[in-house]
Amino acid sequence: MSIQYEAPLADSYGVADSFPKDFGYGEEEGDIEDSPSPSDSKPRILLMGLRRSGKSSIQKVVFHKMSPNETLFLESTNKIYKDDISSSSFVNFQIWDFPGQVDFFDPTFDYEMIFRGTGALIFVIDAQDDYVEALGRLHLTVSRAYRVNPEINFEVFIHKVDGLSDDHKIETQRDIHQRANDDLADASLEKLHLSFYLTSIYDHSIFEAFSKVVQKLIPQLPTLENLLNIFISNSGIEKAFLFDVVSKIYIATDSSPVDMQSYELCCDMIDVVIDVSCIYGLKEDGSGSAYDKESMAIIKLNNTTVLYLKEVTKFLALVCILREESFERKGLIDYNFHCFRKAIHEVFEVGVSTSRTSNQPTGTPLMKTVALNGTPRSTV
Repeated sequence: MSIQYEAPLADSYGVADSFPKDFGYGEEEGDIEDSPSPSDSKPRILLMGLRRSGKSSIQKVVFHKMSPNETLFLESTNKIYKDDISSSSFVNFQIWDFPGQVDFFDPTFDYEMIFRGTGALIFVIDAQDDYVEALGRLHLTVSRAYRVNPEINFEVFIHKVDGLSDDHKIETQRDIHQRANDDLADASLEKLHLSFYLTSIYDHSIFEAFSKVVQKLIPQLPTLENLLNIFISNSGIEKAFLFDVVSKIYIATDSSPVDMQSYELCCDMIDVVIDVSCIYGLKEDGSGSAYDKESMAIIKLNNTTVLYLKEVTKFLALVCILREESFERKGLIDYNFHCFRKAIHEVFEVGVSTSRTSNQPTGTPLMKTVALNGTPRSTV
């Protein structure tokens, strides 16, 4: 295995900011009853479910780099926590972690305010427990939320499946899927769509599930996927992921199917790069950042596969999977990557200007389709 670092290409991204403290996203902001802050206007992801279903553990493992084993010592959540996630140019939202024992449909509770600004609602079900009560709470929650805001993405995490056999996992998912949709049909809510994921904090399934949830909240996703398709088709690359380095969520990938093993390899590569950089990439006095504009790594596996990581922005990395013979054209790949990175930055600049345009109707963000060389082609 070899890891190499190189100087950035000309006109590369010039931000030298370091990661948030301890490569995390900061501390929770406290409970919902605090005074409003400007960040309250950000899109929200709600984590809901019964007590001890694993909601807080998911949040800590994905966004605060907590070891799964350490989550065993987490206390039960007894109030609503707001966690501000600002992981990259394209992922900018809050996670609200709800305690399982709180009746958030109490008349004194302003559930309309909560659901009105929500982008996604994740309901966590403990697959190792009796989930009849959880299914009842799921139906009550999503039906009430749908009536307030039909635009919410409803996601169901069938969690803690690490202790189940493969056959039991499939049977549990089928049973929960069938019962949940039957309940919706009985309530004449056929238009309400639920997405189901098998998850565990002890493998990469929770990161892939959260990746799918976050991607639905990124309006630039079609543009990013198109850029990745153009990049890999002109560079001889088999698969490419655009990662948020902090959480290991991939915010976009090309149109070819995602292989779980390939995704796990890319996640492990990010861990290796950050760990090695923390040891050898900092200055003698400990200053600097473990991930910056000069970050680049090459890992050659023993099956002629090459993993190639390049910095895109201060929070995003492009991780590519390709064959050794394709990597012989590294100069071409680097040039195409430079064009790709310029295009990503232009998409970001358009997104920023869009968010500041006050007279643009809600739900119609200004976006451009960007060619590989970074020049605008057409307005979407």
